[in-house]
Amino acid sequence: MLFRLCLFSLLLAGCGPAVKPTPQAPRTWSLLAGAAAAQWQQAGIPDEGKIQVANGELTLAAGQPMTGAKWVGWTPDLPQTNYALTYEALRVEGGDIFGMATFPVGSHQSHATFVIGGWGGTVTGISSIDFQDANENQTRAEQRFENNRWYKVRIEVRPEDLRAWVDDRIVVNASIKGRQVTLRSGFIDHCLPFGFATWNTKARVRAVHVEALRGD
Repeated sequence: MLFRLCLFSLLLAGCGPAVKPTPQAPRTWSLLAGAAAAQWQQAGIPDEGKIQVANGELTLAAGQPMTGAKWVGWTPDLPQTNYALTYEALRVEGGDIFGMATFPVGSHQSHATFVIGGWGGTVTGISSIDFQDANENQTRAEQRFENNRWYKVRIEVRPEDLRAWVDDRIVVNASIKGRQVTLRSGFIDHCLPFGFATWNTKARVRAVHVEALRGD
């Protein structure tokens, strides 16, 4: 009798609702919050302006002509490809590049830079592809940017393509399969492994996040 009761209990348990695995939280990193905020440093560009991190914002004072900030926390624990970088950037003063991000493109064992507001204040694009800068390759686009206004940026890095949006409008959709992805010559390499830079401008950056995408 006891055996039958145990067997009946087991059968009832087996007929119950299936236990669903708890979904894993997406892998995201916030680079201007908590301990990560302390890992920002001056890039070391000659005659650069001072950078400051406070209240979840990175401020880059105007340099002569360039200012850079690098985040030294981009270790192998963070994705090198198949990831999205999101942030918001605001140009306080000046009329040129602000919130320019340099980031890993691991599938090419390299880095690239997303330019925003370059070449007189309107050009967006990727520097460099096949040794051509953002103002001369197929990623070049133009947009008017206003001072003291926040712009949302999203960059997606995948093994065979780079994409970028400004305020939800796609501005870069480039295949990098079989192509050379390199940094523009000059001091932008001082921002490695990841960082922001400005050109003759004062800028603020906030809400910097890295999110692993499917496939990583």
